[in-house]
Amino acid sequence: MKFFRIALVTLVLLVNLVIAPPSWASKPNLTQGTDYTEVTQAIDNLVKLKETPADSPYTPEEIAQKLGDLKLQKYILETAQDWAQCRNETGKTLAVYAHKPKKLAQGNTLYFLGNGQVTDNDWDCDGVYLPIGTKLPGDTEGLTEPLAIKVVDGTQLVAKTNLETGVVEFNITPANVFKSGGIDWLIPNLTQADIDAKIPDAPIED
Repeated sequence: MKFFRIALVTLVLLVNLVIAPPSWASKPNLTQGTDYTEVTQAIDNLVKLKETPADSPYTPEEIAQKLGDLKLQKYILETAQDWAQCRNETGKTLAVYAHKPKKLAQGNTLYFLGNGQVTDNDWDCDGVYLPIGTKLPGDTEGLTEPLAIKVVDGTQLVAKTNLETGVVEFNITPANVFKSGGIDWLIPNLTQADIDAKIPDAPIED
C-alpha cells in the first residue's frame, strides 16, 4: 500500500511537469542584461543635463521626450514576460534581426518575416532592417542608405505601413538607429523588392 501511494504521488508530479511549464522558465530577467545598464545610465545622464540646461545640446522639450522614451524602455525591461518580439503588419515582407537568447555570443541573424507574422517568443527580436527607399515619419522621400533599428529586450514591436502616405510606422520609439558600420550587425544594401523576393524564414509563433 505504501509503495502504491509513493508511485501515485510520483505519477502526479510527472503529469504536472508535462502539462504545466516550470515556473522558473516563465519569465526572463531582463534587468541583468546590457540593455538595462545602458538605459539606466542614459536616464542618469539626461537627468543631469536637465539640471544644467546651459550645458545641454538639447532643448528642454527634446530632453523631456528622450526621458519619456527611456523611462518606457526601463519599464519594459522591468516588467516584460517574454523576450522581444516583432510583428509585421506592413503588407510586405519585413527583415528582422533575431537570435536565440542562450546563444547571444553567436550574434544575431537577419531573417525575413512574412506579412501578418510575429517572431517566436522563444527567440529575441533585436530590431528591424530598413532597406533603401523606406519612408519614415518626417522623412517621406525615402532612405538613401539602409538602416537598422534596435529595440530593448522585452519590447513588443509592431511595424505598420500608413496606407495613405506609405510611411513605415512603429508602435514604439526605437532604442537606437544604426547605419552600416555603426554596429556589428549585417546591414546590406537591399531594396524592398529584394526583400519581397526572399522566402520568409524567421522563427515565428505557431
